[in-house]
Amino acid sequence: MLYQILSLLLDVLTGLVGGACLLRLFMQRQRVPFGNPVGRFVFALTDWLVLPLRKLLPSVAGWDVASLLAAYLVVLAKDLLLWGAFGRGAIGMVFLLSLLGLLRLALSAMTALVIIHAILSWVRTDSPAADVIDRLVAPLLRPFRRLLPLVGGIDLSPLALLVVLQVASIVLSSLTGV
Repeated sequence: MLYQILSLLLDVLTGLVGGACLLRLFMQRQRVPFGNPVGRFVFALTDWLVLPLRKLLPSVAGWDVASLLAAYLVVLAKDLLLWGAFGRGAIGMVFLLSLLGLLRLALSAMTALVIIHAILSWVRTDSPAADVIDRLVAPLLRPFRRLLPLVGGIDLSPLALLVVLQVASIVLSSLTGV
């Protein structure tokens, strides 16, 4: 019971901070401006970790390596805390499981973005967050939009992307045994 409570609390914290690091990485890759509320929120959550790492690690081919490493370090810290508190498995496996945990976090973040994008497309808001989410999800949906025609004027590409993300999550979960 204590393990489950601690794991839940650390999962929430990791999802928030690690997810913000991944969002920062993707926003910079897509050249989404950070002057909007979403960007300011991401900076506020991640600057303390990403900026010191950025002094050591430059961007590579347009990818912010510091943000990626920051997200991995957040997941690794969670896994090390749980391993230290409850000592499950070999310490070497923690590093590999953290890498798989980072992939699981990325898949969850993409799934959330697609769902939010779909909901916002139904209500057509003029908020800055809607523009940011649209710019982030558009490259993910583009291949599906090429393959899937509109059905009765309805775009099914978000549904197809969600199915692919869920399949990838199932495969990843089977690899990690979670």
